[in-house]
Amino acid sequence: MINITNDDIGMWTNMEDEILMVAVMKFGENQWPRISNLLSSNFFRKSTLQCKARWFEWLQPRIKKTEWTRQEDEMLVHAVKVNPGQWRTLAGGVVGRTASECIERYQRLLDAASGVDDDVQKLCRREGDGDRELRRARSDRVDMEANEAQMISEARARLSNAMGNKGIRKVMEKQLEESRNQLLDLIENTRIRNQCSVM
Repeated sequence: MINITNDDIGMWTNMEDEILMVAVMKFGENQWPRISNLLSSNFFRKSTLQCKARWFEWLQPRIKKTEWTRQEDEMLVHAVKVNPGQWRTLAGGVVGRTASECIERYQRLLDAASGVDDDVQKLCRREGDGDRELRRARSDRVDMEANEAQMISEARARLSNAMGNKGIRKVMEKQLEESRNQLLDLIENTRIRNQCSVM
């Protein structure tokens, strides 16, 4: 039996991240109910809000995962002076950074300026607290349960159906129309041949 803790329940796995990225590439950034449907199982379900937050706060390709540069720090400090407290607006000015990253970085800059030790902050704040959508995914378990494997295979099957039911129906209708046209051409050609042979 696999031991699952409360911390694991909301954590994102690498497999879920992969499914989310492929689903967003297929459906776009506005189909969150449809995307969250792919990430559901009997025990764990990712809500539309969780999927959206995970994408915009961690997985989106435009988000930088590198260390902050001095230039970015200066841009952030200037932006906070101009628009204090408007973190979404500020994040737009610091290209590639999310609002939560800007808040966290600004807080660290303030702490560094006031001489507060990071070790003290870590003791005051339990490690692991905070939004799970903003943290790295935990690694996938090798010994996946049957229901998790089924969820992943269903999600992959849904994602591999690139056209969807409407697309498949349109292709079939087009093929049927082409078949009708070919049949009508064949009937017309046969009728013309019969008329020529009678003459």
